[in-house]
Amino acid sequence: MIADKMQQLSSAIFSELNEQKKALMKAGRSMIDFSIGTPDSPPSDRVMKLLSEATGDPLNYRYAISDTQELIDAVCHWYHQRYQVTLETDEVISLLGSQSGFTELALCLINPGDIVLVPSPSYPIFTIGPHLAGALLHKMPLLKENDYLIDFEAIPKDVAIAAKLMIVSYPNNPTAATANPEFYKALVAFAKRYNIMVLHDNAYSELLFDGQRGESFLSIPGAKEVGIEFNSLSKTYSIPGCRTAFAVGNKEMVSALKTLKSHVDYGMFLPFQKVAVSLLTGPQDEVKFIHDLYETRGQFLIQGLKEIGWNIPLPKGSMFVWAPIPSHYTSSMNFTQDLMHQAGVVVVPGISFGEEGEGYVRIALVQNEEAMAKAIKQIQASGILNT
Repeated sequence: MIADKMQQLSSAIFSELNEQKKALMKAGRSMIDFSIGTPDSPPSDRVMKLLSEATGDPLNYRYAISDTQELIDAVCHWYHQRYQVTLETDEVISLLGSQSGFTELALCLINPGDIVLVPSPSYPIFTIGPHLAGALLHKMPLLKENDYLIDFEAIPKDVAIAAKLMIVSYPNNPTAATANPEFYKALVAFAKRYNIMVLHDNAYSELLFDGQRGESFLSIPGAKEVGIEFNSLSKTYSIPGCRTAFAVGNKEMVSALKTLKSHVDYGMFLPFQKVAVSLLTGPQDEVKFIHDLYETRGQFLIQGLKEIGWNIPLPKGSMFVWAPIPSHYTSSMNFTQDLMHQAGVVVVPGISFGEEGEGYVRIALVQNEEAMAKAIKQIQASGILNT
């Protein structure tokens, strides 16, 4: 009864962990959850006021049908101001969150049997979207010795020649790695050499630490000829539930998305469009606050864990920590289960992001310092860090 392609989609790891967490809480356990990367910090008062005013207008409950010109202009303004990238009107389209955008773009570009290059480890939708479109996946290992950057020379030439699409994402989820302009220049050159389309996910471009500044793949000459970039307001402004994201870049790819979306949705909720316009064209105080919050949390958590014997490198960007599991563990899933059941702390096993994720767990910086301090004490008391 169910389509064959669904047989390969198991229940998402986040749902499985949540069910286990709920069962433990029902049994009386106190749990501290670092699994899902949903911001715990509420939107600013300005954002909530804007949204309240927009939802108070009855005319805003009509079908949006498509993006307002005001929204498109705001995205173009922000990209020019932030990245010095000039966008034309037909190079912009909104997405109801980047998550759905991955599947929509794959459906637009991929024929069954086409090869898609995907990083490993990677956020699950990077592989699920192409899989649903019938793609054959070729994994590009993100290795510690390469600073978790894609090694283009390691991609077999016959695979590169046959590949149709490459998915790239920096700052990276889950490894918290970042990329510099030299990497993006090499990416554009590689894509041109083998005629590969590129999808760059730039959801965490405002969350780089230690003085780094986020880049846009589109700032590299020739990038628009080969690719498209996703950007999102979810993490930057703590509004993930508003599902406000954008695809910008290559006109043909944007046009294909517009055609598909005209058949499957009626556009972004108008109040969300109005809020996005104000955020993209107004002061960026919220952005600095969120950036500083995650950088401070990362430093606090890693220092605290170091003091109890768990040494973890500082993240370079994103809202995640990519933590090597203790040496006496060989399975990230086993370590995750022990953390949950013995310490009352929920993280995500690295293996759930791909084979190259084994040996790590991902920790989302979605708890305040009081909760993090409590988690550190519970981990220490559990004794699971000891050999």
